[in-house]
Amino acid sequence: MTEISNITPTLTPHLVCDGAADAIEFYKKAFGAEELMRIPGQDGKLMHACVAINGAMLMLMDEMKEMGALSPKTLGGTPVTLHIHATDADAAIARAEAAGATVVMPASDMFWGDRYGVVKDPFGHSWSIAHPLRDTVMSEAELRAAALDATCGQPAPATA
Repeated sequence: MTEISNITPTLTPHLVCDGAADAIEFYKKAFGAEELMRIPGQDGKLMHACVAINGAMLMLMDEMKEMGALSPKTLGGTPVTLHIHATDADAAIARAEAAGATVVMPASDMFWGDRYGVVKDPFGHSWSIAHPLRDTVMSEAELRAAALDATCGQPAPATA
């Protein structure tokens, strides 16, 4: 088991799940997560848990409405997407689907140079999964040209 102290300090998502123990098992099957710790409360709900996915820490807990900790199921969705860089996006998406995720967007080649797709886990969290299609990063000029091609020559809408 990986030691929590061996995880490089980074920005760490902290998910609220309606069924955090089940979410841990799902993340193991879908994304190869390794459980690092769990702290159950007196009622059996998980007050805090940690898993590692691709060497990155993900914290999670059970939904606790009385404390304002609400899951995407209670909120009716989430505006957040977690992203995984995989060695094979198609295989990673298939693995997540086999574990119970819903494919929202099948993997396809994107103008920015990734093979990219999106799944929703059974707990309402959105995950994008991608792998690079080339060994080098596209220049800003290449990205602009590719984006223009992707929008059929129409400029992207202005953002506020």
